[in-house]
Amino acid sequence: MNRPDARALIGAVLDPGTWRSWDAPPSDPAEPGSDYAEELAAARAKTGYDESVISGEGLLDGRRVAVVACEFSFLAGSIGVAAAERLTAAVERATAERLPLLAAPASGGTRMQEGALAFTQMVKITAAVAAHRAAGLPYVVYLRHPTTGGVLASWGSLGHVTAAEPGALIGFLGPRVFESLHGYPFPEGVQVAENLFAHGLVDAVVSAEDARAIAIRALAVLCAPREGLQRGPEPDGDVQAVQAWEAITRSRRDDRPGVRALLKLGAADVTPLNGTGEGENDPSLLLALARFGAAPAVVLGQDRRRQRAEAPLGPAGLRVARRGMRLASELGLPLVTVIDTAGAALSKAAEEGGLAAEIARCLADLVMLDAPTVCLLLGEGAGGAALALLPADRVLAAQHGWLSPLPPEGASAILYRSVDFAPEIASAQGVKSTDLKRDGIVDRIVPEFPDAAYEPEAFCRRVAAALEYEITGLLGQAPADRLAARLSRYRTLGR
Repeated sequence: MNRPDARALIGAVLDPGTWRSWDAPPSDPAEPGSDYAEELAAARAKTGYDESVISGEGLLDGRRVAVVACEFSFLAGSIGVAAAERLTAAVERATAERLPLLAAPASGGTRMQEGALAFTQMVKITAAVAAHRAAGLPYVVYLRHPTTGGVLASWGSLGHVTAAEPGALIGFLGPRVFESLHGYPFPEGVQVAENLFAHGLVDAVVSAEDARAIAIRALAVLCAPREGLQRGPEPDGDVQAVQAWEAITRSRRDDRPGVRALLKLGAADVTPLNGTGEGENDPSLLLALARFGAAPAVVLGQDRRRQRAEAPLGPAGLRVARRGMRLASELGLPLVTVIDTAGAALSKAAEEGGLAAEIARCLADLVMLDAPTVCLLLGEGAGGAALALLPADRVLAAQHGWLSPLPPEGASAILYRSVDFAPEIASAQGVKSTDLKRDGIVDRIVPEFPDAAYEPEAFCRRVAAALEYEITGLLGQAPADRLAARLSRYRTLGR
């Protein structure tokens, strides 16, 4: 496979002619006349690079960005003191100038010729990246072939958004080293970009050309203005009351638009993210960056169709949700949660995976989150899986959305040892949207004319407009006031 070197990659990703290097000549760490000095000289002559890392800035779709990239042909992209200093200085400059940072590792890890001193350089690179993230600045990583060792175990694994090159070898310990140490080969197909994607460790596997498009879309949300957004007219929230059981029946229709339809028909600059970044994935929980009108957001959405077709929402899905919460908090992005679930997984694996604890952690994280939060009750809202994504500054409900401690059939079985009384139970429990608004659980109802399944595009655009309205209003509030109001809301609920 023909893979671009560092300069070719930068040329493919950045706007043509905008690259400007930040690099000064590196300090030579090798003793003159030593074997290592000869290796460095040979690498420079052969590759045309002066070190294994280059850094600088350019424009990405007109947006100024900082870039650090490894060159594997230079001593296997290994990181010694000089390369680490160049990397760290570039990250620090990006932070000081408040630039989003794009990183493109391709490295065998620590430079063995420099030993322990090179090994510990990963700490200062990581500290610089952590400071960049703590400043609320985006960090986007593109893992290239190969990325292993200390590079993967430090700055290569800290991206807010992480993509990987198709077929790239990505792993902690390189397979050649593993086989030399253990006497047998590492299993095939494990340390490959596509396998990492399957396990929720990277967000996408894309070519360099497609990496440009992903970075543009992601930064359109991650760098979107949070101040000075114009708030449009208040959406119409008048709806005709329906019976609770009718709403529940309508919410369960197979052709009712879900969170994916909402993003497709009502949002822009959608960038799907994948998994927890810690080795877990759950197809029933969608995580994405998106804009509703001018309002940027991290979106956490329960995918009802995936839950039906593949598996109910489990603890891994809630850990994906918590990744989204951390992302919103760190970057100061509004968070939109979308509830649409028949209930969480009921299984041995879910219990042993800590389902109840993950619901509790989601509740705790969400109710205390320092970012603006909007919850959308899109359809079904059964049990703890729904509650986990409920606490928010503003709660919207589709007209036929509903919220209940259990599916009405389950409540009927508890009370009457039969599911036959589900319609009466639903009515008595106050689960429908108008009841939820009356009780202060929901703030706004989005109408359906008469059913979202009959008007999916119009409905999704209506929901998107309501989300933009609410997000824009929240961004105009002081964070401390917003949090105080949220806590007061739930403290006084039912009083």
